[in-house]
Amino acid sequence: MGQKTNPIGNRLGIIRGWDSNWYGGKDYGDKLAEDDKIRRYIYARLSKASVSNVIIERTLKLITVTITTARPGIIIGKAGQEVDKLKEELKKITAKDIQINIHEIKRPELDAKLVATSIARQIENRISYRRAIKMSIASSIRMNAEGIKVQISGRLNGAEMARSESYKEGRIPLSTFRADIDYALVEAHTTYGRLGIKVWIMKGEVYGKRELSPLIGMQKKSGINSKNNKSNGRQQRRGRK
Repeated sequence: MGQKTNPIGNRLGIIRGWDSNWYGGKDYGDKLAEDDKIRRYIYARLSKASVSNVIIERTLKLITVTITTARPGIIIGKAGQEVDKLKEELKKITAKDIQINIHEIKRPELDAKLVATSIARQIENRISYRRAIKMSIASSIRMNAEGIKVQISGRLNGAEMARSESYKEGRIPLSTFRADIDYALVEAHTTYGRLGIKVWIMKGEVYGKRELSPLIGMQKKSGINSKNNKSNGRQQRRGRK
């Protein structure tokens, strides 16, 4: 069962939480479609900001959007200008008040979405897919991942017949529910067509109770939101220098 199922969906309610957190009545479908529209817009708008995930919370009049990213400075912008623009754009899309939280990913080598995106971008820039995959695997193992698996499918190197290749290092116990496994699927667009890249990263095992959605209620926990992101943006740019 674990081999065929999305490992994130298979662990919901056990060691993983949901990306949309709200209760819906008769307008459930409209809210779900609106969540999808918000995510698609953010991923397209912030394509260069290394966005991994978008978590959405809803109250009666407020939508709280938490963006997990490896490059928060790009989203925040100079003196918080970019995050304010994004907030206004999302207000126009949803016709509701928007609160934006930014969560920085400290180790992007352990995030499946960012690893898969990195491999896809390298392939699109005509770097050998084998080299890109092996470099990504080495980086993840160096950052103490217990295991990583990468599968690539499509017309590899422009071959006439599509095929799949898998590369694995360490262990990926998909049937062990306490195993903290991150998963992502990203497409690379090449001159020969699209290539599908799947990445599984085993971070470790979870024993005992775990907070399923640690980023939910982030504003209450840490006070980090778009209002005080202006100072965070200045600190981020100083750090780069």
